[in-house]
Amino acid sequence: MRITVPSAVLLALAIPVPAVAQSDPARTTVQALDDGLIAIMKAKGTIKSRSATISPVIDRAFDLPLMTRLAVGSAWTTTAPADQQALVAAFRRMTIAQYATNFDSWSGERFAIAPQIEARGGDKLVRTTLTTPGKADIAISYRLRASGGGWKIIDVFYRNSISQVATRRSDFATVLAKGGAKALIAHLDRLAAKGDF
Repeated sequence: MRITVPSAVLLALAIPVPAVAQSDPARTTVQALDDGLIAIMKAKGTIKSRSATISPVIDRAFDLPLMTRLAVGSAWTTTAPADQQALVAAFRRMTIAQYATNFDSWSGERFAIAPQIEARGGDKLVRTTLTTPGKADIAISYRLRASGGGWKIIDVFYRNSISQVATRRSDFATVLAKGGAKALIAHLDRLAAKGDF
């Protein structure tokens, strides 16, 4: 059967293109993070080498200043600007150390991103599954918000339960109540150095 050019154009328009869902910018952010995590697992190396490799990936994927502010909570507004900057830097160090510690070797792990990106107000929710051969799958969902012309992660939900930001806020509130921003900075640096997440 011979298809003329106009018929071919009409046929192309009638065929659904599933790749459109794949190109969602929020999905692209999560895919880049997943790829970075698989890369550091396969590379193994030391926590220092994994941290160096994953840090630019984390900087691109996460809105660390917003996550820090959300985790600190209402105390953020009364925190001096210099301490706010120091808190963001310490939160970044802790986040990088967390990923470099938890994703230390590769045993056939892979990530699968759900095709449907969910809207949450102005945010987007990207659901993923981490599969490790011989182990139960782990659901990891990411909440993303438009930032600087792209989409960045502002919260992580492990096993679709309570948010990482909410957990951090509960932990941080106790430290802040006892010693303020400087105590929290020291606490974050201890977590990063200890590598126990």
